[in-house]
Amino acid sequence: MVAFHARGHTVYVEAGVKADGTMLGMRVRIVADLGAYFLLSTQAVPALAGHRIPGPYKTPAMTVEVLGVLTNKPSTGVYRGAGGPDSAFCMERTMDLIARATNLDPAEVRRRNFIQPDAFPYRTPTGLVYDSGEYEQGLDRVLELSEYSTWREKAARRSTEEPLLGIGVASVVKASGGAGYMKEESAQVTIEPSGLVTVYTGVSPHGQGTETSFAQIVSNELGMAPADVEVVHSDTALVSFGGGTQASRGTVVGSSALYLTLQEARSKLARLASYSMGCSKEDIVFRDGRVVNGRNPAQALAFSQVAASAFKEELLPPGEGPGLEFTEKFTLPGTPYAFAAHVAVVEVSRETGDVKILQYAAVHDCGRILNPMLVEGQAQGAIAQGVGQALLEGIVYDGDGQLMTGSLMDYALPTANDFGELRLDTIETLSTVTPMGVKGIGELPTVAAPAAIANAVMDALSTSGVRHIDTHLTPEKIWRALQGQ
Repeated sequence: MVAFHARGHTVYVEAGVKADGTMLGMRVRIVADLGAYFLLSTQAVPALAGHRIPGPYKTPAMTVEVLGVLTNKPSTGVYRGAGGPDSAFCMERTMDLIARATNLDPAEVRRRNFIQPDAFPYRTPTGLVYDSGEYEQGLDRVLELSEYSTWREKAARRSTEEPLLGIGVASVVKASGGAGYMKEESAQVTIEPSGLVTVYTGVSPHGQGTETSFAQIVSNELGMAPADVEVVHSDTALVSFGGGTQASRGTVVGSSALYLTLQEARSKLARLASYSMGCSKEDIVFRDGRVVNGRNPAQALAFSQVAASAFKEELLPPGEGPGLEFTEKFTLPGTPYAFAAHVAVVEVSRETGDVKILQYAAVHDCGRILNPMLVEGQAQGAIAQGVGQALLEGIVYDGDGQLMTGSLMDYALPTANDFGELRLDTIETLSTVTPMGVKGIGELPTVAAPAAIANAVMDALSTSGVRHIDTHLTPEKIWRALQGQ
């Protein structure tokens, strides 16, 4: 009731469009409810929403006006997406309205307006620079995954006795890495004589699985078991500075700093091993807990042997100092932009306005994937949050300013019962601004999900002449719309 509120934007959109569905330009006016006073990120959200309006589409001309309004409500601020869900909702609803006006399939309208791969790096009319993308590939995959054409045929055959059937599409981009101090992170790696590795990071996770993914990166670079890696975070006595996990920066910035640090560790370990084995350091390979001469695999040392040699003066190459402690800093030179394409299939009751999700399909491109299970977990949770925004979660006041949704009886949260079948997949378009090619995933599905659900509901209601309803899409709102009220 008193923490950050979000998504309280009223947006007016005008689009100039050719008969073939391609956009010529847009005029956008965002009126943002800021609440009674500014908190840390209050002003950031409407500003970001204004910049992020273009989404994955090429729009030759665009003007955006952002107006912040002080009200007597609690203050607003960033909430998983920070302007991304707000802007994507407006653009994706506009895309569906373009499809309706031009009598084209909504997926085809998106395809015709996508930024093409050879256009990257791409600067939007609002000044953002996208690093890379294969948007059409992601859309094609989600249409296949969701059996989109089959659902369209089923919707066309629906009788007036059955619930309304709607299919919603959303295709979005999401920046990751943050701005200012958030673009910078350092990492420290220490290796004991026993071969045990400790990673110190300023990224402080709260469920993102950083301990797992960071240990994996060490395993990949040094050829050792993840179980032999300890990841230390959230202790300012050990790590004095860190940017946290906001802005999908944990992997994008934090793991990039770790990766650079590990390159220093690899280099020194390779020098130690090559000196001991009498081979070139360029021939050294790290695998299966051993350090191997790639030209002569029979010649190998245990990783722990090489680590121990760093602490024995007689085993050090000339000019090499003792110890295995490494620290590197990484500053994000640009912004990685991830992509998502979602398809939601819903049934809407003609009698009550209730919405039932039959199937939800989503394809995400978050660059190089370090751990598919963690990506899937992030996607599941973020889609749930998006469904909550679209259907269930809404702060409502009466005419006297009395909060009408003051408990979880009235402000409903999504549960497993609110979902149908969930189908997920990924593609990989490597970022050009991170050393491993990674992009963020934590906020991306939350940007797409509200629009996909809203488009599905509006698609179901389109046969009744309903053009648009603002979220959250309560049964009462939908029922009234079906009654022409």
